[in-house]
Amino acid sequence: MTVVEADALAGLDPRRRRWAEAACARVDRNRLRELLTGLVDIASPTGDEAPLARHITTTLAAADIESQTMYLDDRQANSWGRVRGDGTGPDLLLYAPIDTVTTGDPDEDLPWVGESLRADMLARATAVEDYVIGLGASNPKGHAACVLAAGEAIRAAGVPLTGDLLLGFGAGGMPTNARPGVGNPRRNTGQGVGCSFLLEQGVWADYALIAKPGWTVSWEEVGLAWFEITVHGSHTYVGSRHRLPYRNPVALAGAVATRLEEWFPRYSRAHDDGLVQPQGMVANIRGGWERTASFTPACVRMMVDLRLSPRTTPTAAKRELVAAVRRIAAELDIRVDVEQILAIPGERSDPRMWLCRKAVEAWEAAEGVPHREFRDASGATDANILRGRGIPTVRVGMPKVVDAPFEVDFAMGMNTVDLRDAEKLTKYLVRVALDTVTRSLEEVGMA
Repeated sequence: MTVVEADALAGLDPRRRRWAEAACARVDRNRLRELLTGLVDIASPTGDEAPLARHITTTLAAADIESQTMYLDDRQANSWGRVRGDGTGPDLLLYAPIDTVTTGDPDEDLPWVGESLRADMLARATAVEDYVIGLGASNPKGHAACVLAAGEAIRAAGVPLTGDLLLGFGAGGMPTNARPGVGNPRRNTGQGVGCSFLLEQGVWADYALIAKPGWTVSWEEVGLAWFEITVHGSHTYVGSRHRLPYRNPVALAGAVATRLEEWFPRYSRAHDDGLVQPQGMVANIRGGWERTASFTPACVRMMVDLRLSPRTTPTAAKRELVAAVRRIAAELDIRVDVEQILAIPGERSDPRMWLCRKAVEAWEAAEGVPHREFRDASGATDANILRGRGIPTVRVGMPKVVDAPFEVDFAMGMNTVDLRDAEKLTKYLVRVALDTVTRSLEEVGMA
């Protein structure tokens, strides 16, 4: 049986194929290693991305790409670049966030990520064969490296562009508010704040491709809503629990959390449609004085993340959660309050639009098989910000590392990139970009 290798540039017309070949020839695995190492070695926890943003701007400038660091405040910044076209075609934004949700600082990360910080949890790149390991090496920094490398290759190839190729690297892409105790001047340091600011400040395009994990083309994804759930009980003293009414809200909160965890899969099944299978979970629980173990608080609070289908509004999800909590409260004969504290709607783009069709064509050429859709997605990204502002957007990224010569858990998957996959994604980005920013507005259906 003869095995035929896929032709990643199949389907391009001869002229664009020559341009893509010239640019892809400049994609080098060693350069990807160098770019990724530079990104990993600069810590960029959410709220403190400015040093990394400045590094990216310098890297873009060294490749003769117009570039700028865009500050949100003195600690948080985006970086972006532009390879100019002649103005007759569509503009495309290749985008990746640059922040990590953990910090590499034991004072902030422990004991929540484990008993100690492993090597992959530190902002220091190491290599094992074709793998680069370090904090955020795959998500998001490996994807940012691919966007950087694609921009460098296209600029170096000197391809005549009709539209502008924009390269965006956004702060605050992680689903988090400001880190406590570090003096961030704003609460809203995550949830896509850098992407939103980038668009507000005029870095706009006709289409966008966000590079985030998942080797598939996605045109929709979940949003998220956060809720604070307060479980009420009685404030009392351990020495009096046998003499006074005793309703320990800590124990009651455990019962509420257990019942919610049983309800979340039912919620997921009810909203399993399109490309998404929205999940939910109880993320933390807080209550009482840490200085004493002798007194119960009057209430305990927990936080819930409930993911949203693009066809479910935050208020609709809130009503579902409130109804579930009311049933739980009635079963336990307790008072439970629900407050929505954050909402990022899920968004979708038309899968028939130009960029989505071209992204699927490029994927099929790279794989040599029909496109395979992931239909159980529950991860949210800045794609929701881009789509919500009206920019047709697709998401494509590298697969999570699964066959490495070491154990891969959740954190290691975030912190490990296979350079072979990075090279493949970079060439994919080159093809999709050149199949768009070399077109006329008429060709992409914009005129």
